[in-house]
Amino acid sequence: MERIPLSNSAFEGDNNAYLFADGSEAALVDTGDWTATTREQLEAALAERDLAFADVDRVFLTHWHGDHTGLAGAIQAEGGAEVYVHEADAPLVEGDEDAWNAMYELQEEYFEQWGMPEEKRAVLRERMADAETGAASPTVTTFADGETFPVPGGELEVVHASGHAAGLCMFETTLEGRREVVSGDALLPVYTPNVGGADVRVDRPLERYLRALRGIVEADYDRAWPGHRDPIDEPADRAQHIIDHHAERAWRVLDALDREGPCDTWSVSAALFGDLEDIHILHGPGESYAHLEHLERAGTVVREETEYRLADGVAEVLAAKDERRWHLEY
Repeated sequence: MERIPLSNSAFEGDNNAYLFADGSEAALVDTGDWTATTREQLEAALAERDLAFADVDRVFLTHWHGDHTGLAGAIQAEGGAEVYVHEADAPLVEGDEDAWNAMYELQEEYFEQWGMPEEKRAVLRERMADAETGAASPTVTTFADGETFPVPGGELEVVHASGHAAGLCMFETTLEGRREVVSGDALLPVYTPNVGGADVRVDRPLERYLRALRGIVEADYDRAWPGHRDPIDEPADRAQHIIDHHAERAWRVLDALDREGPCDTWSVSAALFGDLEDIHILHGPGESYAHLEHLERAGTVVREETEYRLADGVAEVLAAKDERRWHLEY
């Protein structure tokens, strides 16, 4: 397996594509975004290995986001590559109009519920429209958790890791006797993947993501190959760090409610992240919502229409945070 670093002008953090090739077959995991710069980079990287888009036999996608799927359609158009993605994300990757319209409608419902100001919604709509132009949609073949696929040099096993996206999957593999994983956006080395905003279709997004992280801790992989930036040499430690990060963020959410009193998701987001621009207009309240929803089900906060408040007795626990350890089930 070879990592192909790619720039990313549409979203945050440089992307990675991963190549499995042996001269007779070539497979890619993710493709980067659809921009001309990224296409030139991927074509040049393949050419260095005497390959072209037409030589790629299969493309495995970690999830539906455009910075991972952007060139899948172009690669398929060149040589008929089979494109695989989890069944939950397949309609979006294929460009199904009904699926995309349902996504937009659900986003608008959440924007209203979160209390997102209209001027911020307008900025976000324009940002997302710009990000979704230019990519050719492939025809896809779906896979599900636990399926395996032979690739040059080994095998890929699908591990469904929902949270950041409904169909987000990792691919377990063995490289030189080491148990490793292509982790997509389930595990990143620098920042934490957004939950709640990145895919509003995900039910109980934080619960699902924490479950995926615990799975990475238990798997104790030797190395992870993320969707962005450099390889992760201690994946279990990184996953536990993100779990701990979310536990600390839960305290910050509760502290915000304690200081602000009953308020909506947008107000909690402002307390956590300040004023938001660009794609963070979606990610900030989305992350806040994911925590509020998780805490509501835990009985720690109470939702009344679009506002949240601390449940009875929680303020006293917050006041004693330094003296008491309170398990938030994170």
